Amino acid sequence: MQKITPFLWFDSNAEEAVHFYTSHFKNSSIGKFSRYDKAGAAASGRPEGSVMTASFKLSGQDFTAINGGSHFKFNPSISFFVVFETEAEIVNLWEKFNAGGMVLMELGKYDWSESYGWIQDKFGLSWQISLGPKSDLGQWITPALLFVGKQHGQAEEAVRFYMSVFKNSSLEGILRYQAGDDEPAGTVKHAQFKLNDQVFMAMDSSFDHKFQFNEAISFVVNCDSQKEVDYYWAKLREGGDENAQQCGWLKDKFGVSWQIVPSVLFTFLQDKDPAKSQRVMQAMLQMKKIEIAGLQKAYEK
Repeated sequence: MQKITPFLWFDSNAEEAVHFYTSHFKNSSIGKFSRYDKAGAAASGRPEGSVMTASFKLSGQDFTAINGGSHFKFNPSISFFVVFETEAEIVNLWEKFNAGGMVLMELGKYDWSESYGWIQDKFGLSWQISLGPKSDLGQWITPALLFVGKQHGQAEEAVRFYMSVFKNSSLEGILRYQAGDDEPAGTVKHAQFKLNDQVFMAMDSSFDHKFQFNEAISFVVNCDSQKEVDYYWAKLREGGDENAQQCGWLKDKFGVSWQIVPSVLFTFLQDKDPAKSQRVMQAMLQMKKIEIAGLQKAYEK
């Protein structure tokens, strides 16, 4: 299982979005859908029996979508950097995402790429699409964090903090703004780093952006044990929001949202016995940090 999974928050169109994305990326597939049971529906206000979450793969990489309501909206503070090795693939995806979407940077030639563009699709999700070899990153799709507003200038600190938390991490490269650039000298123009061998990107921007990190995109940390849950929960909360949210959610000191989740939770929630899965769901809804023993007790009751 992928250690860190992007988690995308939709209002009521997660299923439509999953079908849309998987139809436009190679080596993509739809996994399992889970639906709101009675307890989940009561807690969320969503219709009982409607789609709650959907797991899916894009270009071989894991994602999860949720119908969580209208509380959070996508914005460009977290985007997905997509590499294609042919111009035809770029143009094809650009046209698909442009239909009902919005261009943030025109598709064209830039200093860093012969063909690059930044676009927001019809669901509001942001994508950076670039021509280049996969070998430069080792993966086709890379989460990119943009540090703006009160987080501006913190990209490098955040990169080093995340690398200190996750095993098998490394700084692959960092490019800083220089004197005379249109951004403060020394801030991060582009950083590439690995967390648990997964590639991420980070950038600073001092421009007056009207957005910041929010829960619309979070990162699920899949844990094999309670010890791992406790570790990531404690580490990623350091200096962050002290008011921990329900169901394993937290917000770190940079405003980025994470979910610290034991892998066994998904096994319990997908059990064929609806009574068992409903008890587990109800138990989880009472938790902030997820406790496997409590889930197990509810499952076996």
